[in-house]
Amino acid sequence: MEQKQRPLGRPRQNKNTKSTKETILEVATRLFLTQNYQVVSMDEVAKVCGVTKATVYYYYSTKADLFTATMIQMMVRIRENMSQILSTNKTLKERLLDFAKVYLHATMDIDMKNFMKDAKLSLSEEQLKQLKNAEDNMYEVLEKALDDAMQIGEIPRGNATFAAHAFVSLLSIGNFKDENHNPILTNIDELAQEIVSFYWNGLGR
Repeated sequence: MEQKQRPLGRPRQNKNTKSTKETILEVATRLFLTQNYQVVSMDEVAKVCGVTKATVYYYYSTKADLFTATMIQMMVRIRENMSQILSTNKTLKERLLDFAKVYLHATMDIDMKNFMKDAKLSLSEEQLKQLKNAEDNMYEVLEKALDDAMQIGEIPRGNATFAAHAFVSLLSIGNFKDENHNPILTNIDELAQEIVSFYWNGLGR
């Protein structure tokens, strides 16, 4: 029986396990988030994945390409989680609190602002555009939840896009550390409650 050849340069895969590409993305995401863009190398990604550097380059020709792919995948995953949380039958305030808790627990050890600022210096215009589109799609879920609440009178009418961005900006407070690297509140759930209460008071102007 003739053995089917894989395309030239395509890494060998086991159909019963996670694909090599998925593994590379998963590992790269973890490395980029826990270190920073400049520190992470393709060599390190390959080593942690247990594959050759050539395999990583087969899927992603540059580190910027790999970073862009990891961030887009992460934002798609966040969007899916947001959609699930914000589509429940709870009140808007309860849904915002649920989302805030999930977001803060996920990003508590990541300085998202400086993390993205560091990486964007190395990305092309096209890559920045792709990230912006993914970010906009992520915000759309929150915008829709806010707009729906405005339509039924749960919150006063206003600009849902502005309201969505304002909420996420408030969530970034969760990354704040003082000179001793201590957060404003050590209890994430309490911090989420404080942020949502502050935000809700602003919505109820």
